[in-house]
Amino acid sequence: MQAYTYILECGDGSLYTGWTMSLEKRMAAHNAGRGAKYTRSRLPVRLCYYESFTDKIEAQRREWQIKQLTRTEKLALIESRM
Repeated sequence: MQAYTYILECGDGSLYTGWTMSLEKRMAAHNAGRGAKYTRSRLPVRLCYYESFTDKIEAQRREWQIKQLTRTEKLALIESRM
């Protein structure tokens, strides 16, 4: 099974970090207003970064690490993948 940690850019320019087992389903949920409470009022959202892992524990651990970064550090991480 694959698990993913991802960063979204919200409609207001803010960044949201989360984890999921299915990027497509999670993106659809976010953009339908059924995702995280944070993103519901900041639609639409755009996937701008993700990493894949072999299990959800690794993805959750990485989500926590990314959430500790500053906005500038998150933007640098996103840029490094482009």
